[in-house]
Amino acid sequence: MSERSPAPGGLALIESLVNTLDIESGADALDTEDGRARLGLTQGDVPDARELRESLRVALLAHAGHPPHRAVTPLGTLLAAAPLLVAVDDTDGSARLAPAADGPLLSRVAAAVAEALVAGTWTRLKACEATTCHWAYYDRSPAGRGRWCSMQVCGARAKMRRYRAK
Repeated sequence: MSERSPAPGGLALIESLVNTLDIESGADALDTEDGRARLGLTQGDVPDARELRESLRVALLAHAGHPPHRAVTPLGTLLAAAPLLVAVDDTDGSARLAPAADGPLLSRVAAAVAEALVAGTWTRLKACEATTCHWAYYDRSPAGRGRWCSMQVCGARAKMRRYRAK
């Protein structure tokens, strides 16, 4: 839905996962083979991926100052089960948290969150305030106060509703 450019680094994975569900139409990319393949998922991974997606959405709504859209398993509870390791580069000695295995989505998401925390970008990943949208977007505004995934769609709708209410 958004015309914004993708989130930086590992946040692009999180943004991509959250945006697999179009709340307004109900279309879920995790129901398609192509949608699952983009995230490296099998059909059996879908229930856990959906649970993770909605927990991430609640965190992104919180980043934007909005209440949860529904009750979910807390993101911290889910990420606590993610196997991570400290990877140290042999050439320069730099270190980072990395998934213990390449495959599990949960580990890749946990590593992306850790990377974003270190970079200071985690709270810039937000969910649109429109209740029919909640699309994930990376807020690049100078003040970090973006509210909608798209000013042309969700922002315009909200402003029109406020205008009509007057």
